[in-house]
Order: sequence, then C-alpha cells, then structure tokens
Amino acid sequence: MYEFKKLVKAVAFGGVLAASMAPIAANASVLLEGWSGSGDSGFGTIALEKNDDGSSQEIFFSDYADLSFDSGVNFFGRSHDSFYVNNNGNISFNGSVGSFTPEEFPITRFGDDNGDGECEVDCSDIPQAQTNSAFSTPENDDIQSPAELNTIAMIAPFWADVDTGCDDCGDVFIGSPNAETLVITWDRVGFYPSDSSLTNTFQLVLIDRADTGAGNFDVEFRYEDINWTTGDASDGENGLGGVPAQAGYDAGDGVNFFTLPGSRTDEVVNLDTAASNTDTAGIWKFAIRDGQLPGDTAENPILPVIDPENPTDYNFEFVIIEPETPIFIDPDVAVGYDYIVNSGPNITSVMLPTGFGDDVYDLWLWDAALMDWFDTGEDLLGGVTYDFDTAVDRFRILGIETSEMVDPTDPNAFVTALTFDSAGVINMNQNAITEFVDDAQAVSAPAGLGIFALSLLVFLRSRKRLA
Repeated sequence: MYEFKKLVKAVAFGGVLAASMAPIAANASVLLEGWSGSGDSGFGTIALEKNDDGSSQEIFFSDYADLSFDSGVNFFGRSHDSFYVNNNGNISFNGSVGSFTPEEFPITRFGDDNGDGECEVDCSDIPQAQTNSAFSTPENDDIQSPAELNTIAMIAPFWADVDTGCDDCGDVFIGSPNAETLVITWDRVGFYPSDSSLTNTFQLVLIDRADTGAGNFDVEFRYEDINWTTGDASDGENGLGGVPAQAGYDAGDGVNFFTLPGSRTDEVVNLDTAASNTDTAGIWKFAIRDGQLPGDTAENPILPVIDPENPTDYNFEFVIIEPETPIFIDPDVAVGYDYIVNSGPNITSVMLPTGFGDDVYDLWLWDAALMDWFDTGEDLLGGVTYDFDTAVDRFRILGIETSEMVDPTDPNAFVTALTFDSAGVINMNQNAITEFVDDAQAVSAPAGLGIFALSLLVFLRSRKRLA
C-alpha cells in the first residue's frame, strides 16, 4: 500500500520517474555494479565493518571528491550535506539508527547531541547548525529549523535486522559510479543472529538532480534477491514471520512518510519480483522535487503500481489527509477511463487535463439497478473542476480523440485531479478504455480488457461522443 501524508510546509518527495541511468551498467537483473573504480566487490568500498546493528560514521557528500551534491539534498524542506549508513537496511539524516525491529512509520526521534549518532539529553533544543541541517522555505532558503524539527529522517530500502557478522555473510558497500550518483549496496547480507542460511541483496541509489533545482535528487530502491524478512530478535523464525521488514521513507516529523506495498507483512519478501512503479520488477524510482509530495501538482502526480499482465489497468492506494485538496493521479491513456473506488472515501469532484483535442469529455455514471453505465449528457471541460451532485464511487469519461495517439506506455500522459468526501485510506483504480486504430502509430488494445469494447466507433455528435 502507498501511504502518503501532507506536510504543513512544502515537502520534497516526488512521484515522477527518475532520470535515465544510461551511463551506468546494470546487469541482467537490477544491480548497479562493475563501474570503473568499483574494486573487487563491484560495489565500491566497505561502508561498515562486519557487525550487528551498527552504523557508519557521519558521511559527507563532500567526502567524495568527484561527487556532485554541491547543495546536499533537500528532504522534506530540510537541507542535509551528510548522512549515516545503518547496517539494518537504511540511511538516516541528523543521526544514526540502530533499531533492528522496524517501527511503523511515521516515527519521531531526535537528532545527535553528542557526536555518536544517538540522542541523549535535551536533544530537541539543539540548534540545527550542530546537525548539518537547515530548514528551507520558498521565501527563505536558509531558515533555522524550529527545535521540534530537529529529528532523524530515514530512507529505507529494507529496514530489518541485518547481521553481517557471520563468516558466510556479505557486506555493506558504498560507491560513486559517476559524478551524479551514490550507491549503497547490502550484498548477500544475513539476519540476526549471524545467520546466513538466507541472504538478501539490495541497493539504495541517490542521484543528484541539481539540474532541476538546488537540493533536488532522485531515489532508487533496487531489489536483486530478497529471501528473508525478519531477525530472531524481531520474533522471526528462520528469517521469516514476526515483525517483517519495512521499506520506504520517513521525514521524522511524525507526519510525512511513505511505505512500499507489503511493508511489515510477509509480502515484503516479494519486493524483488512484485510489480513496482516502474516497468521493471524489483526497481522502485522516486523524484524528490521542490518540496512537493506526489499528488500535490499535475507535474508531480501519484503514480500507480502497474500490473504487467494488465498494463492499462492502474491501482492507486494512498492516504487522504485533506479531503478537499485535489490529489493528482496518472495512468496511461487511450480513448477514455473508468475511475473506480474499491474502498475508502468517495469522489466529490474531478478535473481532467487539457491539451487533448477539443478538451471536451463525456461523463458516464453507474446505474446500480441496471448494473451498467449510462450517459449523463454532461460535458466535462479540461482544466475545469466538475463537482458531482452527490459523491460517487465510480465514473467514466469518454471522448478523447483517437487522433491524439496518446502513448499507453507513458505513465505521465493523462493527469487527473480528484477530491473526496472524507479523510482516510483509499484504494482505487483508473482503467484505460482503448480503441484499435488501423495506423502505424495507433494506441494499443490489450487482450482481455473486458471493461469496454475495443472498437468504439459510433460518434453521436461532432465532438466525438462515444456511445
């Protein structure tokens, strides 16, 4: 499940796909390795000696002479020029984290007050200057953070009880394939207590995107091989059960966080094979831009989990904090869509995008008695909010001209803004309705799409109302 929370100030986690990694070689699976200077491991240098629950010393981006990140990273409105690598499958800002059982996000823990990465006394009163963090806003790029924001933030590809102390266990590495990229690799790591009967291999990749704005960066989670989820001290047995791993990020402010599907459940073991927000199983990509969460703007929409077997059906699950604030979602498109709430709050308004022919769309609603769609006769205009008379759990739009030839493989093609009638967790689908066009550039019509006929060629009006 996606879980999103709205930040009071601007936030810095985006939902668009990360930049191309063409300069870096990836193997047949998903790992980045073997770059020039990566050493015998293929992943760089050892980040941590063999240990259980340990952390690195504070690592500064400037420690790597050829690495960019000149502005550090802007993570939830706070700029960081350093971080800690924690053995237990994560990195953190403002202090190290030794916890071996993943705590459910969001978490508030205070930063380092004595130089060892742990919080001791009166931590919340420490000036930000002592923690290499500054709070930034659009009005002022360097405002001292209020004391209550002096907390540890985390990016966690796989927070669980990693143990590299066993002889047959692998290690944790850090390396820089190029000036824009930093890679942290947990290679064949075991679980507590020093058990290598099952091992995991995964990576966290940070990519400097200062070309799009100071402090902007991309994040990749790359899961090569996930076989265990839990250490024995987290009530696991033989690497499974108990409190399983958590993957995602946490601002440390008690409000803003994100977790990957399956986190803290047995399903997290499938992160290397399950569908992701990219077209490659095992790779998750996120863009952190200008202090905005996914869904805040049309340029940074929430992206769905894509089912490779049904590539035009998109599933979204997220948390609504402010029901009247539009949430932008985006699937690939063809000639129309069904928007269906599977569970959670109902939809109170919709705003469709512009730039698609005449920008006039047809609204269809569901007749529960007839168990069928009916044409309302209403016209929805692109860029104009349409308020439903009463909240609905589904609706259909038609009328996208086939001449637009919208690419159904483009995940940013048709961004829709929705509002809802209450706060809560929502699970919904946006399913593309496709039409075959006998042309080399035609949109595709996937087999087995039973929502609507593949050839919708009856036009009732000059503006191409499909019936």
